Amino acid sequence: MEDKSQKEHHKYAADIDSISKAQTLIRPYVNITPVLSSETLNLIAGKSLFFKCECFQKGGAFKFRGASNAIFSLNDEQAAKGVVTHSSGNHAAALALAAKLRGIPAYIVIPKNAPKCKVENVKRYGGQVIWSEANMQSREETANKGTLSLEFLDQVPHLDTLIVPISGGGLISGVAIGAKSINPAIRVLAAEPKGADDAAQSKASDKEIVEAMRYCYEVLKVAIEPSGAIGLAAVLSDSFKRNPASKDTRNIGIVLSGGNVDLGVLWESLNNR
Repeated sequence: MEDKSQKEHHKYAADIDSISKAQTLIRPYVNITPVLSSETLNLIAGKSLFFKCECFQKGGAFKFRGASNAIFSLNDEQAAKGVVTHSSGNHAAALALAAKLRGIPAYIVIPKNAPKCKVENVKRYGGQVIWSEANMQSREETANKGTLSLEFLDQVPHLDTLIVPISGGGLISGVAIGAKSINPAIRVLAAEPKGADDAAQSKASDKEIVEAMRYCYEVLKVAIEPSGAIGLAAVLSDSFKRNPASKDTRNIGIVLSGGNVDLGVLWESLNNR
């Protein structure tokens, strides 16, 4: 029998029902992003790889899923007041775009050290920028990210493994809940840069991440940001091949989480591998 604290916890925990409701709500507004594959990369990895291209999502990243769910969940009275968020990255642009689609104002508090391309995206989508000193970014709801895994497994049902970039944990939590509800046996692995590897099961060095960006650009013909390349970098790394978790993996789904990168940074990274 559950005690009161457990019931309260479950009240706010994401589950497949909340993920399905979010998917239904956002379906008219989000892109069903494509899944790409490459025989060249399959040969290099020794696995069948499937790339979920959230870099082709509206706003350029998976964050639009959560932003659109938040905006279109508001009633008319709430929406009329506009929305505000603090973000230095893709969530800022995603919320600005979702607000524009609903016809309401969006006020985006952005740290002064935010990437230029992401600030420009906010302005492009009509968001009103308010500058702040650098600070920590807050998390979004987990259920919104789970819609990605439902869509991915609908497109490629035979995946046995998913590799997801991890930062605050919201994306991988939602993906894991959604994926496990469809296929309880599927493996969901986290990937992080070696410089920020407090939660990772697979680690990728900066050099490996840049090389993965190059493969995406030259082979898949897709430009992605460094955080979006971590999954591929992890799969191709020696540490993944030595990891027991890589055994028995045959069909791997990799989330390319975003493509918002300054072109100058991209070219510099690719030219200095």
